[in-house]
This record gives sequence, structure tokens and C-alpha cells, in this order.
Amino acid sequence: RYTEARLSKISMEMLSEINKNTVDFKPNFDEHEMEPIVLPARFPNLLVNGSVGIAVGMATNIPPHNLGECIDGVVMLIENPDSSTEDLMQVIKGPDFPTGGMIIGSRGIHEAYETGRGRIVVRARTEIESMRNNRQRIIVQDLPYLVNKARLIERIADLVKNKQLDGISDLRDESDRNDAVRIVIELKRDANANVVLNQLYKRTQIQDAFSANMLALVPDELGRFEPQVINLRSALTHYLDHEKDVVSRRTRFDLEKAEARRHIVEGLRLAIDHIDEVIAIIRSSRTEDIAKQRLSERFDFSERQAQHIVDMRLGRLTGLERDKLAAVHNDLTEKIDYFRSILSDESLLLSVIRDELLDIRKKYANERRTSIEPGEDDDITDESLIQEEEVVVTLTHYGYVKRMPVDICNVQHRGGRGVTGITTREEDFVENIITTSTHSLLLFFTNRGRVFRLKGYQIPEASRQARGMAVVNLLQLDGGEKVQTVIPVTDFSEGSYLVMATKNGTVKKTLLSEYANINRSGLIAISLREDDELVGVHNTSNGNDILMVTKQGMSIRFPQSDVRATGRNTQGVRGISLSDDDSVINMVTTEPGKSLLVVSEKGFGKRTELEEYRPQTRGGKGLITYRPSAKTGLLAGIALVDEENDVIMINDSGVIIRVRAAEIPILSRITQGVTLMRTREGDVVDVAVVDHEDVDEELDPEADSADLTECLNNPQSEEELADIVESED
Repeated sequence: RYTEARLSKISMEMLSEINKNTVDFKPNFDEHEMEPIVLPARFPNLLVNGSVGIAVGMATNIPPHNLGECIDGVVMLIENPDSSTEDLMQVIKGPDFPTGGMIIGSRGIHEAYETGRGRIVVRARTEIESMRNNRQRIIVQDLPYLVNKARLIERIADLVKNKQLDGISDLRDESDRNDAVRIVIELKRDANANVVLNQLYKRTQIQDAFSANMLALVPDELGRFEPQVINLRSALTHYLDHEKDVVSRRTRFDLEKAEARRHIVEGLRLAIDHIDEVIAIIRSSRTEDIAKQRLSERFDFSERQAQHIVDMRLGRLTGLERDKLAAVHNDLTEKIDYFRSILSDESLLLSVIRDELLDIRKKYANERRTSIEPGEDDDITDESLIQEEEVVVTLTHYGYVKRMPVDICNVQHRGGRGVTGITTREEDFVENIITTSTHSLLLFFTNRGRVFRLKGYQIPEASRQARGMAVVNLLQLDGGEKVQTVIPVTDFSEGSYLVMATKNGTVKKTLLSEYANINRSGLIAISLREDDELVGVHNTSNGNDILMVTKQGMSIRFPQSDVRATGRNTQGVRGISLSDDDSVINMVTTEPGKSLLVVSEKGFGKRTELEEYRPQTRGGKGLITYRPSAKTGLLAGIALVDEENDVIMINDSGVIIRVRAAEIPILSRITQGVTLMRTREGDVVDVAVVDHEDVDEELDPEADSADLTECLNNPQSEEELADIVESED
């Protein structure tokens, strides 16, 4: 079908000395011509050019390689036939694609070279450039092998149009006529260039995979070709065997030619020694055949020698010089001896092959176009596609979870009404609110003492008003099991502990590293008695005190060293003794410079210095930290805060409010506190602490009516205060 092709200079090395019987020929398709079964190929073309093809029931996909590296690999096999694949990979680094690009990681290369099959990840060469107005752009160059530029640009445009790819403001092709690729992707001002680039890697052919399948036709013992999957060493070995055969056949051909030529020269030398008699015989013979016969009989010439002599003109025959013929004879004799030594000595044969390969390398080899970069073919994880940002994660009583950007909760003054943070169905309300990062790990502790793990980005993002996703779709919870506490974890460093508290006053301490490997079905975090539940978990170091608080306003502080670290599947020890109608709502671990925030169900709260909670013996009844009343309700939540924090509160109607911690007054333990959140729409159910941000305030018209006077001047009557002091003494 193909009548012509434009060949490069090196292509002639594929046909080099094909006329010296170096390969076998067979009839072509119509048996009118003869064609070579294989080409002499003075370099390992199967690897250098690669091959792509499909046949009945099989396919081959061999990547192209660097000429110089492939020759170095063959030379290594010549010098050390026992070279392993690892040895060969020291010189053959990996595929070298004509379009350049980057190969990511060496695992796929190693698999392909060891087994003949492997997945090689190839990326376009990209560069992030800065623009004006704090914007950036991505420049794409050196596309992966066989990737169509026009289709790639169309794919990116479709993803942007369908809002599957965020952060791109402009896309254009600035490639020149010399086939230099330059695709410009301009980004929006707030876009993270690395995140956008990872999205492009994941969703377009800017990152592609070359599935190597090194299937080739290999001759068997009878010389018949059969398809086999070959590895790198096998491919080079087969080429070396082929080259041995080609050079041997060429040498044998040259030997036969040299021997035939020397035979003629020997006849001419004898004829020169008897030139007058030879000429006389030729002239006196009536025919050429008679002349050949008479010469053969007289001088014992062979048929070829006699034929060559009679074919020469007498003038040329008489002009032959003895010295020149002697020199030609000696030269031919040296060549014949050399050819015979090549055929009889394999080490000399291999030396010839080595020298010729190195000559090819010197003439044609060039630098690699495709670089090999460290990494793995799976390093484009879901996490790398998500921009890291601070988020708020909420979990409702009925188990609906979602994440929201933290900036939806703008700072308000204390006493504000807040903004709607979640829409819940009837009788549902928010129980947990956590500030974390999209890249941080979240540990989900259930009321039954089990723990699960999710990354922040694995929790579905939703609007303020959306309900979220049922957590049972993300975690393998049993019937009646619910998530009780969620804590963010950045790493599992040594010396960090998880301290847990249960509803019935038990406390337990376990190394955080015990929870580093959690499978999808979860792990046992704490062994619970039948009537007990897990209520709080904190990540802490070993030097802090533990402070437990109950819903009736009791608290106890004791050194963390009083709690011996135990394994995961243990019960722990008693932390606080409870009255019959009381239970632990949560606990904190103390930190220097922070105060304890307590918030009641009716939105009352205060900050109290930690020094007011003197350390006690673990297991006691503790001190009063809050006196609940019908006006304040029971305690709903506690947290450690400092002046640089904001406090986020949510009530059971889904209303959320963010207040600066510095606006919450520091009061003594026995005070009632001030109004932090108006709760006529529902009771406060949870409290979270975040770093303060200077954002625009959303003020409620009635927020300024909040007044501290009543709470500060008369938190309780004098009689009540006396009773409190007396009871604590």
C-alpha cells in the first residue's frame, strides 16, 4: 500500500550491507520480488524506535528509547553477559519519547523492563509563571507521547465550560510553526496554581500513561518466529544474537569474496611469471575454450583463473606489475586471516560488534528528551486536587455531616442572633462543630467507643442551608451507633496522646500512634461498660492537666500523669465521681495562657482563669464551676480559649454565631456569665473555637441591646454565694 517514504540518514544503517547475504529473503506478497525477512539493523531498532501494532488476539506497545542508552545496554551485555535488569537500568534509564515530557517515577519502568509489561506515567513539561495583579499562568510544553494538542485544548475548554475544572480564566495556543508546543493557561486571582495543575494531570492528557506491552516475534530453535512478551534484558539479548548472526554472515561473505579474489591474484602472479608463454598459448588457440584448456593443462590454472586470464586484453595482461600483485596478495591474505579469526573466536566477534555499535553511537546519539522525575504514578491523589483551606465541619444529632468554608461564619458581637448555618429536619439539631483543614485527618469517635477516619475533603461540601450527607454513607456504623466526637489530627507524632472521657466519669489515655492505621470498618478506641458512652476525646501531650466538666456544673482538674497510658481496647480509670442525675459533657486538657469557656443551653457563658480550678485527686467529686438554673439551663459545652480566638456556637435549630473570645468577660467560677447567644429559637448544643480573622461583621439590629450589668452586678444573691463558698470548703 505504501509506495514511498522519506528516510533519515540513520535509517540507512538499518539496511547497511544487506547485499552481503546478512539476512534471509523470502518472496513478497505476489511472489514477483524477494524481500528481507528482517533487516540487518546496525542498532537495536525495536527499542530505539519502539513499536505499536494490533493483530488477531494480540497487540504490542513498545516505547521508544534513546539510541545512545540502548547501545550502552548492548555493550554492557557484551562486556558482562550476566548483567541483570537492575544493571541495565543504570545505562538505560527509561523510555525516551520524541515529544519529550517527563516520566514520573521508576516503578512502571522497572515493571516493564522486568516483565515486559508496565504502566509508565508521562507528563507534559509545565512551568508556573507570575503575571501582573498577583495572578499566575501555567505554560504547557513537551506534550506526552501521541497526545494530540488540539484535542487536549478542546478537552480543557470543555472541563472549564462544564465547571469541572475551577480556577482558569483564559486558555490559548501560542505554539509556533516549528512544532514548539506552548499552551498558555491563565488562572484566576484566587486560584492555587499547583491545585489547578494537579486537576489537569488527573482529568486531561497533560498527564498520560503509556501501557508498555513488549510483544515481539522471536525466532525459535528452528528459526520460526513466534510472538513472545520479552523484558529489557531479553530484548537486548535477542538483538545481540541477531547482530552476531548478521556480522558472522557478513564476515563469511567477505571471506568468500577475499578468498576468490586471492585465488585470481595467485593465477595472475603465475601468469606474469610466464607471460610470454601465456600470450603465445592464447594467440595460437583458435577459440577461447581451447585457450583456457591449454592454460589449465600447462600451468594447472583453475577454471576461474583461466577464464579471468583469457578475458583480459593482452595489453592489460602484459602491463601487470609483479610488486603490485604481491602487495594485493598480501593484503588479501591478511583480510582472510582476520575474517577467519572472527568466525572462529566469539570474543573477537563481540569486539567487532562493540566497536561498530560505538561508531553508530558517536555518529547519531543525542541527549535524552524525556526526563525521569522522582515520584510515583499514583501521586496524584484526591488530596492533591483539593486546595487546602480552613473549613467548618458540622455533624447533626441524626448523623448528617457536611463541611463549609470557615468564612461563612462572620464575626458578630456577643448577644447576636447569628446566621443560619444548617437546615435540619424536624427534631434534628447540630451536635458537633469542628474547625479543620481540607487536608487534615478527622477521627470520628462513636458513642460505642469505636473510631473511624476521613480526610477533610472526603466530607461533602454544602451550603449553609443544606442538610449535608448522612454519615452512615461515609462510615460503617452499626445500628444505634452514632458519632459522638470528631477531632482533627495533623500527624501521629510520638509523645502525643488521646485522652478520652465517658458519660459515667471514666477517663483513659492512649498513644495517638495507636490510631494511625484505621481501616474502613473502624477500630475499638475504648472498651465501654454496657451503660456507658464516650463523650469527649482530646489530642494532647503528656504534660497537661485534665479538666472534666459535667452538665450540672461540676468540674475536676487532675494531672494527666495520674492516668496511666493503656492500649486501645481498655476501659480506663475513674476521673470524677458523679451524682445520680449528673453526667460528663466533655473534658479539656489545660494549656498555659488560656481560660475555660463554659456555655449553657440558654446561651449564657463566661471565661474563667484555669488557676481557679485547683488540681485535685483523680476520682473525686470536684468543684462547682457553674450553677445551672431555669434561666441558664444545664451546661451545653466547654472549650479552652485565648484572646486570639473566635467562638462558634450552634443551637438545635441550626443557627450559628461567631463571637470574639476577647468580648467574653473573664469571671470567677461561681458566676452565671453573660448572654452570648439569644436562644429563643433553640438551645445551644455545641461550641467550637477557631483562630480570629478580621472579616466584615454581620450585625443583628437587636444585638447591641445585650447588657452585662445584670449578670456582672448580681450573678447570684449573697445567700447563694455564701452557700456555694461553704459547700466548696
